[in-house]
Amino acid sequence: MKKILIAVAFACVSSVAFAQDKPSKEDVLQVIEKSGSSGQLNAAKKQLLGMIPAEKQAAFVIEFDLLMKKANDATAEIYMNEYNKEDVKAMLAFYNSPTGKKMAEKAEVIAEKSQATMMSLQGEMQTMMTKYMQ
Repeated sequence: MKKILIAVAFACVSSVAFAQDKPSKEDVLQVIEKSGSSGQLNAAKKQLLGMIPAEKQAAFVIEFDLLMKKANDATAEIYMNEYNKEDVKAMLAFYNSPTGKKMAEKAEVIAEKSQATMMSLQGEMQTMMTKYMQ
């Protein structure tokens, strides 16, 4: 019985220690925002808006933004499980640096150019897939 109590106490102490090392959701959401992911999402939103009739665009933007909030919340949970508090603090320090800020500022442009590049390679990708799927 004494061993069981010690094991339970150890498990409780371990989980408390682990929880203290976990980053806060607020800090993780800052990392996600400062990383430039919103720039990438804005590039995707612009591309999708071009396919939506003008009279439906406002409603689309509202739903898109709600869906992206869900995506950010889910991503935050993943970060919180994969990184500790010190990792997140270091990420925030980087994204608050001049280079980190520049990365975030350029994220939308880079995403747009990357999408264009991927579109230009789509035909080659289909040819390659056909070759290997036979």
